[in-house]
Amino acid sequence: MFTEIPGIILMFVLLIILAIPFGRYIGKVFNYEPTRLDFLLNPLDNLFFKLSGINPNKQMNWKQHLGVMLLLNLIWFLLSMFILMNMGWLPLNPDKNPGMNPDLAFNTAISFICNTNLQHYSGESGISYLGQLVLMLWQFLSAGIGIAAAAVVFVAMKERTTEQLGNFYSFFIRSCTRVLLPLAVVVAIILAFNGAPMTFNGKDTITTLQGDTMQVSRGPAAAFIAIKHLGTNGGGFFGANSAHPFENPNYFTNIVEMVAQMIIPVAMLFAMGYMLKRRKLSWMIFGVMTIGFLILTVPTVLAELQGNPAIGKMGISQSSGNMEGKEVRIGSGASAYWSIATTVISTGSVNAMHDSFMPLSGMNQLLAMMVNCFYGGCGVGFLNFYIFVIIAVFISGLMVGRTPEFLGKKIEAKEMKIASIIALLHPFLILTGTALASYIYAHNPAAYAAWLNNPGSHGFSEMLYEYTSSSANNGSGFEGLGYGNGSSVGDNTLWWNITCGVVMLLSRFLPIIGPVAIAGILAGKKFIPESPGTLKTDSATFGIMVFAVIFIIAALSFFPALSLGPIAEYFGMK
Repeated sequence: MFTEIPGIILMFVLLIILAIPFGRYIGKVFNYEPTRLDFLLNPLDNLFFKLSGINPNKQMNWKQHLGVMLLLNLIWFLLSMFILMNMGWLPLNPDKNPGMNPDLAFNTAISFICNTNLQHYSGESGISYLGQLVLMLWQFLSAGIGIAAAAVVFVAMKERTTEQLGNFYSFFIRSCTRVLLPLAVVVAIILAFNGAPMTFNGKDTITTLQGDTMQVSRGPAAAFIAIKHLGTNGGGFFGANSAHPFENPNYFTNIVEMVAQMIIPVAMLFAMGYMLKRRKLSWMIFGVMTIGFLILTVPTVLAELQGNPAIGKMGISQSSGNMEGKEVRIGSGASAYWSIATTVISTGSVNAMHDSFMPLSGMNQLLAMMVNCFYGGCGVGFLNFYIFVIIAVFISGLMVGRTPEFLGKKIEAKEMKIASIIALLHPFLILTGTALASYIYAHNPAAYAAWLNNPGSHGFSEMLYEYTSSSANNGSGFEGLGYGNGSSVGDNTLWWNITCGVVMLLSRFLPIIGPVAIAGILAGKKFIPESPGTLKTDSATFGIMVFAVIFIIAALSFFPALSLGPIAEYFGMK
């Protein structure tokens, strides 16, 4: 069973080999240095600016950056609502899929503009090709927003004293055309040549080996799957996501999709080091994130390779590990590795059913989203980590009796208040949502039959996972949810659509607004040159301090909830 481990190591090593030079390329893009793609992409960028009448050279302060970001997302939300609710009569609908009801459209529109891609519908029957293409566009745009926001923070960190932090429109366009688009073309071609469909025809009729006739969904899937991973979006073209053979045909495509979803978040760290000319700082951050990633990954892979002890007691061979809810072509080890990568990165795509993992594996998946700063999503992963850096600098400064400083700027009360609010927002949204759902479940007997498919500790984990996934802008699910009068099952219900939509909205934009505001405020302060007493923030010692802050604030906040869910389920199996 442990023959899968070399494949897992290969995926991680390949990621690092590709991420380092790609990070340097991203750094050049946002430093406006020449790159080899300029001859092709400069005219494309200029066309966008000419058609829109936007001056990409106009400098903005941090408040103007945030204003543009929020305005763009409001427009995209309204457009998404219109298209999703009217797919029935709009073009590119060969399978005659109906439009969505308002609460499902609300949830889906927010989900895709927030880079979450939590899907309370099945792609085969719940959406038209036009809807799929619009959602594919949002997967470019939402990822571009996150990368552009990180670029603003990088510029603010680089400058000594300034309020002029570049142009958000320019950062955003360059994120889409120079970072996301070239990689998406390459990955889509690889997937198409390996069996992922790329067509606008409707369902195809096939005859199975048993002689049965059935309708098989297809569509422009290869392009959709490429950007869903590169943009850390994760929304599946088909309901089974990357467990579906049309989305993830073989082990080779599994490697491609695995590297694709991790490369930009990791490369952004090296891009920061290049832009700031502080490579040691970028390696320190990469080291802390990687240690956190491995702490979650290693036990999960080992647990799934060892199999389910309850099944083992029945005398059933588990030479392939715990294969419940997993695909044979992928294996239990690679599925376990994917499950942590997709929750750490905030992609949320799945190549196995997370609901079927061992209890402590499910706990690690939850922790990956609860911490939400080990690599993270495109751009926003670094922004989440930046908050913990600010808190760690402040605490470290107080410990040594000096005014806290980061990159030559004093960390004062205003920055700490913003950082503290953002750090506590994530557990507040998750635990409040789960508490409300648990209260309704416990005090509404009429809804018991429809509320959960799995009562007890596993049912609690399902509710906890749904709000954790929403708040982490992840989008994966434990499934098993429902709410209604006994006939409603699944998470496409008024309760889950509205509450998860609100959580996704708050958890997407406030954690972007906070770091950009902090970086902008610090950029406007007087630069203080380093002295012998300056705290070295690129050292291993400071890295340990940041990790401790993350563990205390992000991890321990959730321990009581995890005790009621996956930990209780684990001991219940004994």
